[in-house]
Amino acid sequence: MTQEKGFPTTIGKLTTLLTMLHNHDLGEKVGQKLLNNGYRFTVGKVGAMDIAKIVGAIETAAKTNHIIDSKQYREIHSLYHAILEASQGVCRGPTQIGEILRTVGLTFAVVRGPLSFQEEGDWICVCMYGTIGAPKKGFEHEVLGFSINHL
Repeated sequence: MTQEKGFPTTIGKLTTLLTMLHNHDLGEKVGQKLLNNGYRFTVGKVGAMDIAKIVGAIETAAKTNHIIDSKQYREIHSLYHAILEASQGVCRGPTQIGEILRTVGLTFAVVRGPLSFQEEGDWICVCMYGTIGAPKKGFEHEVLGFSINHL
């Protein structure tokens, strides 16, 4: 991506900012920067006590919004591993949620594109931001998970 003074230009930084700022005016600027540089992306929300529901929500969003080709196993597989790795950041280790009475409320972003214009091939980034804690209001704290994987 081209360098713009004061504004991040890497796929990883833009994915993280998109996730955290999606409901803010700056989130629109991040999204426009991604679109202008040929990236595809989607943003969504998921709340669950089951990791399978989180994986399912993110995979569904990526397929529905044509971020990945649902007929290409390697693309689904790469996204799956990126989701699991990002969820390890959210859970600070093993992706245990409901079985140990924790729940999450997350905003997620999935971004697809090159690391830079000098490189060949696309990469997929997954970022999750939100809260984790006991399933009781006020018993949660902020979390952030991120992953990048080649397609």
